[in-house]
Amino acid sequence: MVKLIHTLADHGDDVNCCAFSISLLATCSLDKTIRLYSLSDFTELPHSPLKFHTYAVHCCCFSPSGHILASCSTDGTTVLWNTQNGQTLAVMEQPSGSPVRVCQFSPDSTCVASGAADGTVVLWNAQSYKLYRCGSVKDGSLVACAFSPNGNLLVTGSSCGDLTVWDDKMRCLHSEKAHDLGITCCDFSSQPVSARSTEDQLKQFTEDWSEEDVSTWLCTQGLKDLVGIFKINNIDGKELLNLTKESLADDLKIESLGLRSKLLRKIEELRTKVKSLSSGIPDEFVCPITRELMTDPVIASDGYSYEREAMENWISKKKRTSPMTNLVLPSVVLTPNRTLKMAINRWLETHQK
Repeated sequence: MVKLIHTLADHGDDVNCCAFSISLLATCSLDKTIRLYSLSDFTELPHSPLKFHTYAVHCCCFSPSGHILASCSTDGTTVLWNTQNGQTLAVMEQPSGSPVRVCQFSPDSTCVASGAADGTVVLWNAQSYKLYRCGSVKDGSLVACAFSPNGNLLVTGSSCGDLTVWDDKMRCLHSEKAHDLGITCCDFSSQPVSARSTEDQLKQFTEDWSEEDVSTWLCTQGLKDLVGIFKINNIDGKELLNLTKESLADDLKIESLGLRSKLLRKIEELRTKVKSLSSGIPDEFVCPITRELMTDPVIASDGYSYEREAMENWISKKKRTSPMTNLVLPSVVLTPNRTLKMAINRWLETHQK
């Protein structure tokens, strides 16, 4: 039988979120504060409420150890707090300045994810408090996120009803329209994800797609006009990966050259991901733009290495933004990464005999 244990009524406005650690309860509110309570007797801690945010606090969560609390707000910040004394450990500002709707610690406490109203999701290094990776969804605010038990996957949910699955390098593995209305929460089961490689995960999202999955993918890629044609021809994931320029024109009768070209580019992106992930190439040898082994690696001003030609094309078309963080590049100077090139050559000598 359910029994009311205690009622807490300290906030001056709506409570948006609450979170438990082993010994504490945290609550956050539209009143701009976070409050901490002891689970032993529900008394408020001496250093509570926690005050820093200048607008409503939307979400709060404990690190797995319970020693750190994260909170995020309309003011565009994600704040880390020491739960033992209430001191502010770090203030991490969303690169776009957009209101932050949700935050979550990775299972090993190394990262904090923050999702914002403009669809951006950032992974912060929880030790250095610096931006680690950044991504974004096409439509809607990010209002929900969760890590898989082993931390290798992150799922985000948007106000448009889209679910997006990311790997630990913030590469989008899958995105689909999961709900007609906005998503309010998402989570993984408590059972660890089976020991499948990223390659297997990607194949699950491509070769194992149903016809409906393919239709959803077309919509997310801006190719909604092709859904009817694909359904009539029973195109599933395996058939999708095998489509060619000839089959698009002759078999599917797609007359628009522009649509055929766009679709082929998207299909080639899927094939490239499968190829690069199944080849066993170390991730640091793969260009983040092309997802292929680099032959002329250069270091950009964001600190990451890229294939020279790909990065030069990126800069000319994307107006000096970083492919990895989406932030403006301080400089467009590209420096040859000779150390990485030597490492790649040594790897090739070993693996291509």
